[in-house]
Amino acid sequence: MIKKVRYDYQPPRSARRPSIRRGTRRFYPAVLILVALTVAGLILFGPSGPDLQARTAPVEISAPQAKIRIPVRNRVDAVIAAGETISSLLGGYFTPQEIHDLGQQSKKVFSLTRICAGQPYQICTSDDEFESFTYEIDREEQLVIRREAGQLLGERVPIEYEIRTQVVRGRVESSLFEAVSKAGETSALATALADIFAWDIDFVRDLRTGDTFSALVEKRFREGQPAGYSRVLAAEFRNNGELYRAFTYQDGERVASYYDETGRSVRKAFLKAPLSFSRISSGFTLKRFHPITKTWKSHPAIDYAASRGTPIKTVGDGTITRIGYTKGNGNFIEMRHNGTYKTIYLHMSKFASGMKKGKRISQGQVIGYVGSTGLATGPHLCFRMYRNGSPVNPSKVKAPAAKPVSKANMAEFRQHTRSLIAQLEGREGIHTASLKTPADHGHIQNN
Repeated sequence: MIKKVRYDYQPPRSARRPSIRRGTRRFYPAVLILVALTVAGLILFGPSGPDLQARTAPVEISAPQAKIRIPVRNRVDAVIAAGETISSLLGGYFTPQEIHDLGQQSKKVFSLTRICAGQPYQICTSDDEFESFTYEIDREEQLVIRREAGQLLGERVPIEYEIRTQVVRGRVESSLFEAVSKAGETSALATALADIFAWDIDFVRDLRTGDTFSALVEKRFREGQPAGYSRVLAAEFRNNGELYRAFTYQDGERVASYYDETGRSVRKAFLKAPLSFSRISSGFTLKRFHPITKTWKSHPAIDYAASRGTPIKTVGDGTITRIGYTKGNGNFIEMRHNGTYKTIYLHMSKFASGMKKGKRISQGQVIGYVGSTGLATGPHLCFRMYRNGSPVNPSKVKAPAAKPVSKANMAEFRQHTRSLIAQLEGREGIHTASLKTPADHGHIQNN
């Protein structure tokens, strides 16, 4: 018996179905010839006139726009580290000779050798090429070095701040510093208030629990962040039931100063104390047991206990008549203020820069720093005042005030003061517009 066998033979793909691509390729030449003949016929025998011109007009093809290259800019914000110099900061951009030339040129503006650790700086570059270097000299000014027309130019420019005005209020429990801190402000504002009322209030002896203050303050902002204070436009302090007020005003060509609401200057011939905040360790007395010599003797002075290095301010304008060191007094300065008064400051740790005999000193200027040189048991200032050669108790001296507001400007001053009082008391909105302005010197010294 013959068995039938089925073979499932499948021919190759190419044998089963002819290639469409290969077939199409055979017709390409013919198609191209046909298209060419059609175009030629239209050109030679087709219609003429505007329609032809419209159809055959050359088509303007805009070239692709060239790519605009945007330079890569970079900004580095940092703080000068210990040991860094202008050479280490900019050595990657300039040769040693260029940095030397820059240092010579910058001397007229700000010596680059004075760059110190802890101060902020900024370097801006474009495609890794130097654009500018900014160094903050202090909170008021900055040094800016730019490359312009192939040259390096340096200048000092004021730092711009946004100024916003606000009323700050507080109540004293133990100290002015604590009261200001509870109000959400810094110690710089406490110092400013103490300086404003320094002729009327001794913030060591006179402060009482329950004393209150209000201040219309210009606050500074930089790039939206708080940056200290500008000016105290107006302030009032209620001390032991008595109200003291002070308003800043520029009387004609005079330097702006503080006056009370009647136009009298709050500035007196003498400050109430040579230290803003300290503790009186020994008062004025004609008989005191000396802790070192163990003898009874007069103490015609006031001792202010304070930490070593606390700045000592002269209580009035005057001239240094003696300066030096003695075994008992330590480092001391004697100052004559007029034909009647002189003051002496004893036991300093050191003198302020530039102090010498014959030098004129302005009221409130720092002349030295608290120490314990000479016969002293600890750091403190021994402060003495003499009237016509005889010792007097500084806290009892009634000093005359400076010049009041002139009659010519009194009407303007009163109108100015009424507005400030209304803002202090909340009866009038604060209408000082926020604006960007360079910080002025002589305002609050921010920490």
